[in-house]
Amino acid sequence: MPSQPSTQVQTFVNPAQDRDYTIRMRIPEFTCLCPLTGQPDFATLDLEYVPDKLCIELKGLKLYLWSFRDRGAFHEAVTNEILNRLADASSPRFMRLTASFNVRGGIYTSVIVERRAAHWQPAEPVRLP
Repeated sequence: MPSQPSTQVQTFVNPAQDRDYTIRMRIPEFTCLCPLTGQPDFATLDLEYVPDKLCIELKGLKLYLWSFRDRGAFHEAVTNEILNRLADASSPRFMRLTASFNVRGGIYTSVIVERRAAHWQPAEPVRLP
């Protein structure tokens, strides 16, 4: 049976809950539809997050993002919706989503959204000699 898009986000238990570490994912094949013209919009999504108790499962993420392929959505709305859904499902210490949309009418659009847990503070960057 072929895979189907899903509106659910799958997670799994973070194997290293005692430390901060960053998970970065690049998703170069995101598509949705322009809500005004119905034409496809293409974007590369860059997801960065510091997990707390849960991590986002990759196949589930792919199926969730696939659910936008036939939906009309403005760039700003879809980026915020995706971040909210992923953060609600995984409750990360920190999450940032950057959506870099391909050119449309001579204009490139990037939308960057973040969410930070109230109790979390990032560690100071390490400066090596």
